[in-house]
Amino acid sequence: MRFLFVHQNFPAQYQHLIMHLLKQGGHEVVFISEANQNAIPGVRRALYQNEPGKPEFVHPAAIDLDRGTRRAELVARTAGNIKRLGFTPDIIIGHHGWGELLNIGDVYPGVPVLGYYEFYYREDGQDVNFDPEFPFDATSMPRIRTMNVVNLLAFALGQAGQTPTQWQLERYPDWMQGSIDVIPEGARLDLCKPDPEARRRPFAIGDFHIAPGDQLVTFVARNLEPYRGAHTMIRALPALMAARRDLKVVMVGGDDVSYGGRCPTGTWREHFIKEIAGRYDPARVLMPGQIPYEQYLRMLQRSDVHVYLTYPFVASWSVREALAAGCAVIGSDVDPVREFITHNRNGLLTPCLDPALLTERVLELLENRKLADKLRAGARRYAEKTLDMKHHIAAFSKKIHALTGQKI
Repeated sequence: MRFLFVHQNFPAQYQHLIMHLLKQGGHEVVFISEANQNAIPGVRRALYQNEPGKPEFVHPAAIDLDRGTRRAELVARTAGNIKRLGFTPDIIIGHHGWGELLNIGDVYPGVPVLGYYEFYYREDGQDVNFDPEFPFDATSMPRIRTMNVVNLLAFALGQAGQTPTQWQLERYPDWMQGSIDVIPEGARLDLCKPDPEARRRPFAIGDFHIAPGDQLVTFVARNLEPYRGAHTMIRALPALMAARRDLKVVMVGGDDVSYGGRCPTGTWREHFIKEIAGRYDPARVLMPGQIPYEQYLRMLQRSDVHVYLTYPFVASWSVREALAAGCAVIGSDVDPVREFITHNRNGLLTPCLDPALLTERVLELLENRKLADKLRAGARRYAEKTLDMKHHIAAFSKKIHALTGQKI
């Protein structure tokens, strides 16, 4: 089969499907994206260069639509180039959120499109106004509503849709849900797996050393920001470190902003660290930014307690990988996390915005080895049952067969 993938950040959510196709053989895979350093041998890339708009000439509520239609134009132009070179796909798979697929049907009429519907924004009940520390101004509400415009335009095209979790599906209006399938995302269980010996060996990230007798608490987010509960974790540090002299903490994540607003005074990490200055031991805390994937996996295997916090928002790949690695996970007590973690079975749940209760949960697991071991075993069992990548591939295969009549 001939596959055309579209996502501004190659390979995005499609890495595992693409690797499966290449392993099968007999498929031609082309990927339209912006330029980056990622590469998968066997995939031909067609690059476009995003042209920033001029937001001063765009109504603030229409910025996402403006950006999306600009990307749609660029992707269609790129697709037209590869069509003239002789490539016509059997199916097009991509992410609707960036607007890139809006015009693809003009280039390849009749070719089935499977679009990724990641998140439907709402004014309440989700991430908006979840955290009273960062309330949304009423003047921001029109933009919250119009952030759905690209997805709604895509839906009006009558193409097939997918989303990775039941919670994400249920964010969409009832009249959309019947056209969107849940295709679950998992973890590489052969890579993300427990290592029973990891906590008996020394471990280091750069010059930061964790001895076998140290207790290691880990935290991972793409960026250390409020949407992913970094402020709650940082505010828990003084009490945690006062309670356990053997405790070390690694918080992995960059200083950019993936979701929500930017810090008005530097980075969010700097802002919240300044708040606890003088009340914790910085020599026992490492914030290394983003680290290589292999080192990240070893860190999860070494972790005594792994903390995953988030607003009611899209669940990160890291929570899936932490469960697969057999971590003793403490997660936010919010609906998208409850889809993965059942309290006291394969993890513990805690309010996302309460540092004191988070401290209690972490200390409970550090002091109750029997409970921690139970949760680690439960996490791996859950991963083997629901997060195996074969389920992800099987669901994709079923949908591709339904749309094209061809099996992979």
